[in-house]
Amino acid sequence: MQLIVISGLAGSGKSIALTVLEDSGYYCVDNLPANLLQEVTLYLKESGHQRVAVSIDARSRETLHLLPQQLADLRRQEMDVRLLFLEAKTEALVKRFSETRRRHPLSENRLTLPECIQLEREMLGEIHDLANRIDTSELSASSLRAWVRDFIGLDHACLTLLFQSFGFKHGIPLDSDMVFDIRCLPNPHYETLLRPLTGKDAPVIAYLDGNNNVNRMFDDIRRFVDDWLPCFIRDNRSYLTVAIGCTGGRHRSVYFVERLARYFEGNNQVLVRHRELDS
Repeated sequence: MQLIVISGLAGSGKSIALTVLEDSGYYCVDNLPANLLQEVTLYLKESGHQRVAVSIDARSRETLHLLPQQLADLRRQEMDVRLLFLEAKTEALVKRFSETRRRHPLSENRLTLPECIQLEREMLGEIHDLANRIDTSELSASSLRAWVRDFIGLDHACLTLLFQSFGFKHGIPLDSDMVFDIRCLPNPHYETLLRPLTGKDAPVIAYLDGNNNVNRMFDDIRRFVDDWLPCFIRDNRSYLTVAIGCTGGRHRSVYFVERLARYFEGNNQVLVRHRELDS
């Protein structure tokens, strides 16, 4: 049986993720108290359901501390248990709540909206550290749906190496494990013919391939990830997110991510995300 647990911050897109899973054939349960996870999962398994998704978040704050142990107990019963955590920057969440005019689930304590969001981050901190994380701050709903579908297709028996490009002017992705800054390299943006293109296009690739510093930087990043990847695997990590950032996130970082993915995909499970292209 496969169980996917969706958690994360209010307003980060959990409802969208759960809808994607329901459309993909999962039996979905929203806002399940954490202390009932094992009981409900075993009941659904006995009822013949092979793919189940549940949403557990700060709304069940009284029992939230029990979730890590519940997940561990289910894994010991040889279930394919996956934890997906959605998050976003505070300013993005404030904007979303303002647009929808919804109340934050923790707002009954007369806290301001930013204070509610910060309290929620603290409450979910332990779950955050255990999960496969997606920063939805700059993502459209369609991009989030695509990323969740990618998550469904992963083989969680082995580590997933995720390479993500981004632009520093839009902020560093919250879901990053390693961050590399390549803004010191030549920028195709200042070349008139290359500006409207991306790091996936042949003229941009040729431009960057021909620069010695670009190749030196690539070799250094590749070597660093290569050297330390076995340590993350020995630590029983299911995922490692390597974020590559340039100024706008459309040329240099995209080029690096595509090139790194090609190098590592032969012996690893690799995903590619281009935040500024996907948003």
